[in-house]
Amino acid sequence: MRGDPIERILRALYSATLYLLAPVTLYHLIWRGFRHREYFQRWNERYAAYSEKPDGTMVWLHAVSVGEVNAAAPLVDALRRARPDLKLVVTTITPTGSARARSLWLDAVEHVYLPYDLPGAVGRFLDHFRPRIALILETELWPNLLFGCRDRDIPSYVLNARLSERSLRGYRVLAPLIGRALRSVTRVAAQSAADGERFVALGAQRERVVVTGNLKYDIAVPADVSGFLAEFQASLGAPRPVWIAASTHDGEEAAVIAAHRCLRKRWPDLLLLWAPRHPERFRPVADLARGEGLPVALRSQQRWPQAKDAVFVVDTLGELTKFYGCADVAFVGGSLQPIGGHNLLEPAALGKAIVTGPHLHNFAEIAAKLEQAGALRIVAGTEALASAIETLLADPAARTAMGDAGLALVAQGRGALARTMALIEPQLPAAVSVAE
Repeated sequence: MRGDPIERILRALYSATLYLLAPVTLYHLIWRGFRHREYFQRWNERYAAYSEKPDGTMVWLHAVSVGEVNAAAPLVDALRRARPDLKLVVTTITPTGSARARSLWLDAVEHVYLPYDLPGAVGRFLDHFRPRIALILETELWPNLLFGCRDRDIPSYVLNARLSERSLRGYRVLAPLIGRALRSVTRVAAQSAADGERFVALGAQRERVVVTGNLKYDIAVPADVSGFLAEFQASLGAPRPVWIAASTHDGEEAAVIAAHRCLRKRWPDLLLLWAPRHPERFRPVADLARGEGLPVALRSQQRWPQAKDAVFVVDTLGELTKFYGCADVAFVGGSLQPIGGHNLLEPAALGKAIVTGPHLHNFAEIAAKLEQAGALRIVAGTEALASAIETLLADPAARTAMGDAGLALVAQGRGALARTMALIEPQLPAAVSVAE
């Protein structure tokens, strides 16, 4: 084990605490499993117990959940195009992240869950896959994982790195240990200068922090989005106003259905596309809408909404971007409560007018730029949400102007992918002919 005596003491205390809390991880998996059955599966991966050894030269990328997997998608695809000789293993923590990774790359990219940050589990994971480089998305700062990479001479990168003021304060308790772990990182590729400064404040070496921009701006619009829209519109039978409530959470659902009921007083044929953030909320939101007397259809059952439907629940993964393309106005959730918001660039890349709540600390810079450009309206609660959606549904010119502003901002922000690839390419293993 490398490191100075203070580091070794801090690591020992941190690891001992994790081992003492290890039984809690089992209770956590069981508790989550009752809400999301996938948490009952693949426990061996959570503790890094594997059977078959992987073949080939590995590049490892970690993306905690759906949002990070989506952000990493352009990078993974670029790596696969540039270096088909490399084998990629993608880790996530959540089942939804796992499902998204598998839907994007099928068996072309290996996927396992990231093990808990226990020294033994981390060591087994790294020794099993033997990655030549570690690419960690956004804010996954696990000390034993970073130290494990350093101790095995695996260059590690924190890519698309973001760190809000709130997260920085949260890390303060472990700052002496996290700071030392960050100093072992080869590069921190920050989304913005402000994010970079916060990583430095947490302990990263300033000369190893670079600003590459946000990979989310390099979002790829699905090639078949126009055909998808045509099928959607054909299913309706006649033109109807449509809005989407995306990535919503439990505490926001009452606001969404209240807003929809209010809006349908003016537009009785108004359709709500509803895509909750977590799969365990698919059924509850459908039941909530039915309880309000509204006709409901589900993507997994009916495939498309019909003329009679008032609410269409998008209870599938990987299709949100396409359904954004079907809406006139997009509400992005995780923002009416202090959750921090979700990806606002997905609807912007589809040219949609966007409404969101005030809690946006996870996307503060992006939200500020969108609002300044005139592509985003921020509302405080249920009444304000309904009012903003109503105003935009009634004003096609305003919707178009907001959508155009969002498209321009996304186009302006692209380029992080090229800068990120240029940053990591020198550390990729030497190319080997696929034929060999």
